[in-house]
Amino acid sequence: MRYASPATAARVEHLQRQGCERLLIVPLYPQYAAATTATACDEAFRALMRLRWQPAVRVAPPYFDDPVYIGALADSIHVHLPTLGFEPEALLVSFHGMPQRYLEAGDPYHCQCQKTARLLRERLAWPSERWHTTFQSRFGSEPWLQPYTIETVERLAKAGVKRLAVVAPGFSADCLETLEELDMENRAAFLANGGEQFAYIPCLNDGDLGMRVIAHVVRRELMGWA
Repeated sequence: MRYASPATAARVEHLQRQGCERLLIVPLYPQYAAATTATACDEAFRALMRLRWQPAVRVAPPYFDDPVYIGALADSIHVHLPTLGFEPEALLVSFHGMPQRYLEAGDPYHCQCQKTARLLRERLAWPSERWHTTFQSRFGSEPWLQPYTIETVERLAKAGVKRLAVVAPGFSADCLETLEELDMENRAAFLANGGEQFAYIPCLNDGDLGMRVIAHVVRRELMGWA
């Protein structure tokens, strides 16, 4: 964990003490961003810098367009839609946002999010006019990646959309940004502006679909090692 226990450094040191000679780092961010994937790797590299006897190291690349990941997302949506009790008029795909200047500096995150969304829509055969890709969790006064999730939710409700489903494929596991911001704050905004039925589709989490993705990435990156 970056900000909790067990800490990255503690786990790296533990593995080294156990005789680990090959270390695969798997950042659990499907889309690469300097603020997420890169900093997770930085934390591991800082721990390795303190070791006199270091293992060989690999880093799993982002898996934003991996067919197994896209398939797991599509399967998850297929499983959850029949349980909602209503048919969504629109599906909103929300990714964590970042300042616009990061994109302008060359960060590939925005492009990878857009490709994930496009591949997922194609896999689901969902009509483009009922599909919305947005970015959430903005703070501060500078421009962030747009369109903003909360503004889109409000706009759709005011435009007459009554039934909305939201999914957050950029998160491997549910957290405050999904459970509170999407399922509570955005739900409230949708209902307050004329919407009637709102559903948040959970992340892959530690279910079979989520584990299928992680196992696939790990096995692929361990080829030649194990």
